[in-house]
Amino acid sequence: MPKNKKLDKAGRAARTAGGVIGGAVSLTLKIILTVVLVFLTTALLFMCIFAFYVKTTLVEEIDISLDDFSLSESSTVYDNSGGVLATLSGSENRIWVDYEDIPKDLEHALVAIEDKRFYEHKGVDWYRTVGAVFSMFLSMDSTFGGSTITQQLIKNLTGDNEVTVQRKLVEIFRALEFEKKYDKEEIIEWYLNAVYFGEGCNGIYTASQTYFGKEPSELSLAECASLVGIVNLPTYYSPYYSVENNKERQETVLREMYEQGYISYDEYTSAKNEELVFQRSETEVATQEIYPYYVEAVIDDVISDLMEVRGVNYETAEKLLYSGGYKIYTCCDSRIQSIVDTVYENPDNFPSYYSSSGQQLQSAIVIMDPHTGNIVAMSGGVGEKNGNLVLNRATDSLRPPGSSIKPLSIYAPALDLGIITQNTLVNDASPESGEVTPEHFSFYPRNSDWRYEGIITVRYALAKSKNTVAVQILDKLGIETSFSYLKNNFGLTSLVDADYNPSPLAMGQLTNGASVREMAQAYCVFANDGIFSKSRTYSQVLDAGGNIVLDNPVEQRQAIRPNTAYNMVDMMIGSVTSGTSAGAGFYGMEVAGKTGSSGDYLDRWFAGMTPYYVGVVWTGFDIPKTNEQIKGTNPAISVWRSIMQQVHEGLEYKTFTNPTSIGEDTQIFGDLTSPTPSPTPTPTPTPSATPEQTATEPPAATLPPDDEPIIPTDPVGLAA
Repeated sequence: MPKNKKLDKAGRAARTAGGVIGGAVSLTLKIILTVVLVFLTTALLFMCIFAFYVKTTLVEEIDISLDDFSLSESSTVYDNSGGVLATLSGSENRIWVDYEDIPKDLEHALVAIEDKRFYEHKGVDWYRTVGAVFSMFLSMDSTFGGSTITQQLIKNLTGDNEVTVQRKLVEIFRALEFEKKYDKEEIIEWYLNAVYFGEGCNGIYTASQTYFGKEPSELSLAECASLVGIVNLPTYYSPYYSVENNKERQETVLREMYEQGYISYDEYTSAKNEELVFQRSETEVATQEIYPYYVEAVIDDVISDLMEVRGVNYETAEKLLYSGGYKIYTCCDSRIQSIVDTVYENPDNFPSYYSSSGQQLQSAIVIMDPHTGNIVAMSGGVGEKNGNLVLNRATDSLRPPGSSIKPLSIYAPALDLGIITQNTLVNDASPESGEVTPEHFSFYPRNSDWRYEGIITVRYALAKSKNTVAVQILDKLGIETSFSYLKNNFGLTSLVDADYNPSPLAMGQLTNGASVREMAQAYCVFANDGIFSKSRTYSQVLDAGGNIVLDNPVEQRQAIRPNTAYNMVDMMIGSVTSGTSAGAGFYGMEVAGKTGSSGDYLDRWFAGMTPYYVGVVWTGFDIPKTNEQIKGTNPAISVWRSIMQQVHEGLEYKTFTNPTSIGEDTQIFGDLTSPTPSPTPTPTPTPSATPEQTATEPPAATLPPDDEPIIPTDPVGLAA
């Protein structure tokens, strides 16, 4: 074959091979490019969706504005007639400094060390943010730095310090939105007034006074750098902790100011060499206003509602309340509150009981308007209140309610579901007699007075607080139904799983106990035609401009049948006239109620009502001890009567609504030869809040022999 033909053939082969390789490379590049484009498109789509989610779902959960934080303006608390109850001033050591009075050196020192691109960015420094992301992934460090002054201010106001990527992303979007509303000067002013400088100093004014004894406008460049240096680690860089640490940080701040052009070299060296003279200013401590128990309950409620409505934490809600210039309109009736205070502030109005530890017998009361849920008066302790944020026994203490739980957990549910009537007959037999064998329970209790009277009516059993009868009714009612009524119908929020048990439900020995406030709230159902009214201490909160911050309207729902409520009140009138609640009645008003005692007489209760008001009183020692029992006449009854009699002076005489049906003496509990009763319920439709009327068989449980052992020599014969 000629040489040139061989070369031509080889060339064609090479070109063919080259074409194949080129095609493969081209295809590979197309595939890679496609994959990259798909990845980028997916990533971009994901980022857009995520950004939309963060902005619309996460960011808008916080409803906060700098206008809410008028930190120099106190809030005012009013009673229900417009009288001033208290003025709330911030407890923080803070005095506001306007932007015009902030030294430029102080502002520039802050920007230089904390956020050098502050004047250029729109809330987020993307250079630092990207750097923080790479640092996080390379070092596997989740601290994620890079916060701007704007981001730090938002974190300071919201108190959201959770160290997570999600929190950081939310913070970024918040900062972007924040800087659309506020300019740089406003942000600087707020930051320097809100940030913590150590030594109890909130804001630049108190920091300037505490460390240098000066007004902020009088600070030198060196002093400005020293104070700004504290912000990063307030304890470590405080000169009162370490002068050396503070000096080192101050020089770092000055160097950054020089390198960024805020000061000249001569100013830098002069400030660096200036001797700092630290001193604590001697300021007079103002006399603290002592807030009444009622006002502190209002404070707790408003802070809780601000946290929920505004999506902020406790600290921020507290700042808003104390410093936002709010007007808080409460439900307090000053006339009734004055009566309560007169009784409770004098320990001589309470009986003396032996206390080996020297404890004062304590007590708490809550009085409510059952028709609105308004708490018109309360007291959280005996004696003069001499401090703020002390224990409020009316709202904060949980104590076993004893047999005052029975109308809520036993009698009302059984009446409501048609299991009993007032005249249902029950065998009040002793455990030794063997006459009664509960179907579902492995126990049978004793009566607290150790008296057993054979066949009696349900009405009589409630009046005498018979434990034997309560357990028999619970046996028919079912633990599930009883527990559900307490929690869902009567609003006892302090219940726990361990209370799903015969002893807590039948005799009130609740695991954690109940508060006076929630017991008063529950008993209002009986005095208000079976309607549950959520208790409230305030009706509305307005800001300084008259805009509604919180609206707290009357909140009600049907809890039990109206006729059930009428029957319960009618039976509890019997308790006052001829039962364990004897002594609570007073001339000129119809009274109903129920006593309660926890085991060993450690707690004594009385829950009473008139057609006008419901009042619940607890008495006991703060630290219960078995050798410090409150025996004899129930002091809660005498306290209740002494207050409520004065409350009702001048009010028109009223009676409660009479029940339309009481029932006949045809049903017998405890007599196993008789059929299980199945009476016809009252015709009123069951309210939606009523739980399912079928109860599962409860587990066996063991009760203490008696929940409130009353000695036979008790002259009144009181049982809870």
